[in-house]
Amino acid sequence: MSLRRAVIVDVCRSPFARGRENGALAPVHPVDLYAQVLAALVARTGIDPALVEDVITGCVIQVAEQAGNIGRQAVLAAGFPETVPAVTLDRKCGSAQQAIDFAAQGVIAGAYDMVIAGGVEMMGKVPMRINRMGKDDKGPRFHARYPQGLVHQGISAELINARWQVSREAQDEYALRSHLRAAADIAGTASDIVSIELEAGGTRVSADEGIRGDSTLEKLGSLKAAFEDPAMSERFPQIQWSVSAGNSSQVSDGAAAVLICEEQTALLLGLKPRAAITHFAVAGDDPVMMLTGVIPATRKLLQRAGLRIDQIDAFEVNEAFASVVLGWQRELGADLDKTNILGGAIALGHPVGASGGRLMANLIRALEQTGGRYGLQTMCESGGMANATLIERL
Repeated sequence: MSLRRAVIVDVCRSPFARGRENGALAPVHPVDLYAQVLAALVARTGIDPALVEDVITGCVIQVAEQAGNIGRQAVLAAGFPETVPAVTLDRKCGSAQQAIDFAAQGVIAGAYDMVIAGGVEMMGKVPMRINRMGKDDKGPRFHARYPQGLVHQGISAELINARWQVSREAQDEYALRSHLRAAADIAGTASDIVSIELEAGGTRVSADEGIRGDSTLEKLGSLKAAFEDPAMSERFPQIQWSVSAGNSSQVSDGAAAVLICEEQTALLLGLKPRAAITHFAVAGDDPVMMLTGVIPATRKLLQRAGLRIDQIDAFEVNEAFASVVLGWQRELGADLDKTNILGGAIALGHPVGASGGRLMANLIRALEQTGGRYGLQTMCESGGMANATLIERL
């Protein structure tokens, strides 16, 4: 059997909007939001949607408007043939990246020749933890292992700052960098963004809502620490309380989709692949530190690929918090100038089920703009996990 290779033909996404009642995408149903992105991906690539063998979708809070296998509902809402199946998965913030990995692994294994991977999350309509309110979702055996319990991700971000001695100034400088890079990339970003129709024949949303190109260190420095808690100070006396709303990712609404094919199938259909997905890794880490999984996941991926970190030309490390990227960089010695070249979630927003698709779009464009060969994407995930994916520009 000849070696099969999974290639990315194209990536597109919705604008990312503030996840609020008055956010730009608030009038849209999550199914319709994702459906418009799926339909746009088909239109952009010119494929026959009947050839799509599966649609693998990331979505974290699968209740209310996002319940009931939202991937399948969106496939039907997008007008795909009823023969196209779909599945929805949850690996927290890395859900869309996991969808991409599963899709590519299916292609390599011979299960698919053409598959769409993506994700959707409307955090304004379906807030985080709404599916857990008033309930113990851990159980007695978990509590026996972790009697003090886990902590909010903001506390985990503070613990990273304490371990790697990341100052408030360093976090704010990094946050400003994210906004300035995203603002400078607005024209390029438009090539990825699908204009979203709010109602039939009505207003369209075409631009990200969260970028603040006029931000300054003074403005960021004026924001209070967001997660300060006397009980946590007693439990973790090393915390200095420096994580703010300004150096954290934005709560957002958005959707993304990626067309992945077996390389020969793509070429036979006249499609031009942009990148090959070559290696994968997923890792677990301390669930209290929680956000450090990107470190072992990156190491695992590089070992599998036989590459050093200085051989990677572009990195996408999800900016859940500035501390995540800075702790990862300090531990691994990665070049920060090659990291999140076009801005990240601090500026663009983080619709948790969809962000992996946006990171992949930025990673491919960063390689295309710089002429780089290898790109590495990694995302921290609730519960102390992380995905890492290696691509090669074609």
